[in-house]
Amino acid sequence: MKSTTRTPGVTAHMLDFRVMALAVAAVLALAVNAGEARPRGGQRQVAGGQHGPATTSVQRSRGADGAVDSVRTGRGGGTTSVDRFRDGSGTTDARITGPKGGVSTVDRMRGADGLIDKTTTGPNGRTTTTDRTRDTDGLVDKAVTGPNGRVATTDRMLGSDGLVDRTVTRPNGQSTVFDRSRGSDGVIDTAIIGPKGTTTVDRSRGADGVVDAVHTGLNGKASTVDRTRGTDGLIDKTVTTANGGVATVDRSRGADGAVDSFTTGPNGGTTFADRSRNADGTVNRIVTTTPPAGR
Repeated sequence: MKSTTRTPGVTAHMLDFRVMALAVAAVLALAVNAGEARPRGGQRQVAGGQHGPATTSVQRSRGADGAVDSVRTGRGGGTTSVDRFRDGSGTTDARITGPKGGVSTVDRMRGADGLIDKTTTGPNGRTTTTDRTRDTDGLVDKAVTGPNGRVATTDRMLGSDGLVDRTVTRPNGQSTVFDRSRGSDGVIDTAIIGPKGTTTVDRSRGADGVVDAVHTGLNGKASTVDRTRGTDGLIDKTVTTANGGVATVDRSRGADGAVDSFTTGPNGGTTFADRSRNADGTVNRIVTTTPPAGR
């Protein structure tokens, strides 16, 4: 890892599994059913499978105080509502009601240093706190204390090249380092050094100015992300996984300016995300997922 201008010190959060997931999961997440979609030229059909498409939706609205509320409807029809409201300090709190009626709350507060901390209370009354602090370099660290009292920390540090690295320590004491470096083309690469080894993300800028990437996992196998700019100016993506599977993401802009996308997975399953812009400026989304034929 590159030398830094300070020794990792105070900390800051990061929930366990955002650690090693960055390099590989970013690629595979597109390949599965979590994509978002709409085909170019208005083609809105999705490939049919043996089972019918499953649909989820998010409906947003802006309250009188300017905070954005939302209602999420899952595949089974259950709904989760998020009611946001601004408190006296100008921060936004939230009340979340789940499909079974359980209520969680998020209470944000601004510390003396101007940073926003928060306390999340689940339906069972158990709390998780997030405490942010600013270090001598001006970088924000984080400590997250879970209901069981265990702490996960994120410690950011400024490297000699001016890039911000970070060390994430999980409650079990294991740490992962995200070490950034700038390539000769000016694009930032990343080495993710964890307890089980190193994963790398090598980025490069194509002739069209769009950034591609090669993700090399712990086993040495590589996945690639190839981005291209369409005639509408939106960036599409082709992801080739380590085993040779190919997923594509095709974006298009609707008449209201909202961006839709159509994702095709390595096995032929599709996900279509149709966004629409409301009069208050918020954006709704309907996601239809169709499994591969025969599944």
